[in-house]
Order: sequence, then C-alpha cells, then structure tokens
Amino acid sequence: MLRDAIRSLAEAKIAPHAAAVDEEARFPREALEALVANDLHAVHVPEEYGGAGADALATVIVIEEVARVCVSSSLIPAVNKLGSLPVILSGSEELKKKYMAPLAKGEGMFSYCLSEPDAGSDAAGMKTKAVRDGDHWILNGVKRWITNAGESEYYTVMAVTDPTKRSKGISAFVVEKSDEGVSFGAPEKKLGIKGSPTREVYLDNVRIPADRMIGEEGTGFATAMKTLDHTRITIAAQALGVAQGALDYAKGYVQERKQFGKPIADFQGIQFMLADMAMKIAAARALTYQAAAASERGDSDLTFQGAAAKCFASDVAMEVTTDAVQLLGGYGYTRDYPVERMMRDAKITQIYEGTNQVQRIVMARNLP
Repeated sequence: MLRDAIRSLAEAKIAPHAAAVDEEARFPREALEALVANDLHAVHVPEEYGGAGADALATVIVIEEVARVCVSSSLIPAVNKLGSLPVILSGSEELKKKYMAPLAKGEGMFSYCLSEPDAGSDAAGMKTKAVRDGDHWILNGVKRWITNAGESEYYTVMAVTDPTKRSKGISAFVVEKSDEGVSFGAPEKKLGIKGSPTREVYLDNVRIPADRMIGEEGTGFATAMKTLDHTRITIAAQALGVAQGALDYAKGYVQERKQFGKPIADFQGIQFMLADMAMKIAAARALTYQAAAASERGDSDLTFQGAAAKCFASDVAMEVTTDAVQLLGGYGYTRDYPVERMMRDAKITQIYEGTNQVQRIVMARNLP
C-alpha cells in the first residue's frame, strides 16, 4: 500500500517535472511541495516529535519510489534523514524537540556537513574549528559537497574542538541558515542530480549557543560514522529506484521498437540483457531491504550491511542504467528520453556517502 501510494504520487506530481528540473538545474520545488503535502518529505521523524514515525524499510521504499522517476527529488527525504539523524541518535531531548518538529512539519530541511576541500574520504582530517566562548561556540571553516545547501534551514556541522585528538576531538553542532556568518558558495555544475543544489557552506565566526552541540564534546565523529551506517542504505534505495526506473522504461521501449519486421523484445540478445538487469535489481533490492531491517533492529553487523547494500546497489544502478541507454540505441543517448538522465544520476550513488572503494574498506574491516 505504501509503495502504491508513493508511486502514484511520484508519477503524478514529480515525474512530469523531472526533465525540466534536470535541464534547468533547478531545485524540484514541485516535488518538495508534493512530498510535504503528503507527509513524505521526512518520514523517519519519530511520532513523539510530530513525524510519521516510519521505520527504516518504509523510508527506503519512499526514497526508492521517488528516485524511480527523479533522483534529484529523492534527495529531499534522503538528506532530511542524513542531516537530522545525528540529532535523533545523539542529541539532547531539548535539541530533538526544537529541530525535529519543524522538520516534520516541512518548515525546514536538514543538511549534513562533514566533507571539506581537503577532507573527503579522510573525513577525520577536517579543519573546520569550533572554539568555546562562555555559553557559546564560535565556528570557522568551509564545508564542501553539501547537498541541498542554501535550501535547507538546518545543518549538522562537524567541527574540531580539540585538534590534539584527531577523530576523538571532533564534535557535532546544529547550525541554522539564519545564523550570522553562514553563507554559501555557487552551486556546483554537476554531471547528474542537477536538481539538488550542491554547494560549499562557509562558516565565518558563526556564534551558536552551547546547547546546540549534538551529544558530548568529542563524540561528533563517532556520531557521524554511526549516522552513515544507517543512511548509506538510503543511497542504496536511490540506486535501486533509478535502476528500476531505467528497466521499466527500457522494457516498454523494446516492446514497441521494431527492427527486421518484429519488436526488438523478440530477440534473445535483448531478452538476456533485460533478464540480467532484472536479476541484478532483485539481488540489490534483497540486500537493501535486509540492510534496512538491520538498521531498524540495530544489528551488530549493520556497518557491513549498510556498506554492502550501498556498494552493490550503486554498482547495479550504473550497470542497469548504462544497459538501458544501450537498449534504446541512438535515442537512449538523447535528452528526449529519460534514460540518459538516469545514467548520469546513477553515477553519484557510487561516490557520495563514501566512495565504493571506501565501502570495500569498511566491509573488509567489518566482515560478519
């Protein structure tokens, strides 16, 4: 029922704008409005803070179905979870009440600020600093590759509070867009997900109350990594969605396209391609849903499961969308058909929230 409801909404309210959102590289305002109106923009927020209280699997299904028609739009529910999960996992009760309620109401989105110009895969090498000043912290630094930056009202920011302790000297804070000293760089010109702005976030003597620290001082990096264990599964969900969307489109196309006097779907070479695409998607879905269940239960092997789901599903998404372009032939290479956009959008799922090379390191260190 959940999938049917989201698919209907996505096809009616999000899909019609997907090509224009990509072409114009503009934020998918229509998708945000449709998701907020149907309480699907941040389904993970617990009921006690006014949210839908969806479990990890339901959240995956929401993201998957939105990504099936528009990956840029699927970053709304995905990044709202990524940005706010540190608060849910480690924040004080006061902090949860203060920020989860407006998020649940759709009054503000939440972004996640971990990466920096010189701290990508080596996130512990960050340079953004937070210095205590009485009842406040003063933040200075630059965060890079921040999804939905400038659109979001709230930002979970990781910053160094004790430079002598490396990862154990990093703390997490909630920064608001309206805080004095917060500004944004120009949107990056990207290969895909063009409807989701990716910008630098500049913190210039941003003074925030001490009670906006998430958890204890020095626990920010641990919170950031724990968050990724859960949210990498949402990237797997995006990958799954875009792969399914590409397969669905290609399947319809090959039944209509005729060569040598019959639909190309009648040729065994084409049938085998479709069979392989469907098989890989089914395997990715099983792994992703299994990881979502592990996330919900808090299983001890969640770190492995999340990394495996993200890595496998994103590799499948890249293969399947590339094959979909191939199945459409010359048409697949044009912007008149959606599969070239899907192929461009799929690529980022192999890169963000930890490259697939990093996922393999994570898996190797956490073999079940």
